[in-house]
Amino acid sequence: MCCCRLSKRGFARGEKVFHIVDPARRDDHLRRLASAGIDVTAIRQRGQFELRTWTDTHLCNGRFDQEKTLALFQEVVRDAKQQGFPLIRFVTHMEWALENRPGVDDLLEYEARANYIWLRQDGPVNPVICTYDLTKFGGDLVVDVMRTHPMIIIGGILQRNSFFVPPDEFLRELRERRGPG
Repeated sequence: MCCCRLSKRGFARGEKVFHIVDPARRDDHLRRLASAGIDVTAIRQRGQFELRTWTDTHLCNGRFDQEKTLALFQEVVRDAKQQGFPLIRFVTHMEWALENRPGVDDLLEYEARANYIWLRQDGPVNPVICTYDLTKFGGDLVVDVMRTHPMIIIGGILQRNSFFVPPDEFLRELRERRGPG
């Protein structure tokens, strides 16, 4: 299931949709949404759609700060709920993690810690889709990232992830891998 179809479904249900994309592909992303029949101007005017690039989310000031990024997502959820949106659908393209920037090495810790926010929400859980281009990321990293997500989309099908490791356990494993230090 592509992000356009998932987003279109969210718009139809009156939900807020929040996308994070490569700054170089921002305009292309908007064109793809429009070609999927989404009236981007209308949903933006209603406050139902927010598009950001990873340079103004994950890589603010040229570095990845997982605390600031997690705080931003909590703020987006809080604001959207105050605006009356029943759910917020997040889609983030993860190629920012391939950039040689300070803090990017904390990706796996960030992915696990994000679950603290998503799994402990009151009410319905706001879906978060992290898209990883499998031609760009190494197999070891992809397997570890998969282990941080309770649900996963494989072959376009959303399913419970039998490889999911709860955040505390995954973070303990990461610390053990890194060794003393």
